[in-house]
Amino acid sequence: FKQVFNHPSQWLGDNVWAEEDSGKLARLREIAEVVAARQEKMLVFTQFREMTAPLAGFLGGVFGRPGLVLHGETAVRNRRDLVQRFQEDETVPFFVLSLKAGGSGLTLTAASHVVHFDRWWNPAVENQATDRAFRIGQKKNVLVHKFICRGTVEEKIDRLIESKRSLFDELLAAG
Repeated sequence: FKQVFNHPSQWLGDNVWAEEDSGKLARLREIAEVVAARQEKMLVFTQFREMTAPLAGFLGGVFGRPGLVLHGETAVRNRRDLVQRFQEDETVPFFVLSLKAGGSGLTLTAASHVVHFDRWWNPAVENQATDRAFRIGQKKNVLVHKFICRGTVEEKIDRLIESKRSLFDELLAAG
């Protein structure tokens, strides 16, 4: 179901990727247009490697230029160069990352927007991914956008994530 909620083409494997078939793509366009108009940068996380290329293609059309992609199949030796390019090259407007490969160990403070295109079950994993933009040296406000399809199992996942987060916060506060 989570694949269908991202885009039916992800589940069907038909490579159509029409924007009108996905509310998430429509919302991503709205956010990306604002980011582009402000000449800011964004990170887009997805838990599905097969979503990285369609997202990068879609965003390339919105921004009018390509961005970067990092997922589990990206050679480790190339990752540092990708990060450096995102951080230093003003012409690179976005970075699409798989949650597992790009969610930890990277410093991506050039971004002022973080998008979680789909939600992960573990809030710590999402937080760690978000923290790629919230690192020492960050000078900008960072907006975090989490996409959830209303009236679907994604809402239940979101409630589960939030209840886990609340339980964790309560345990720490009780400390």
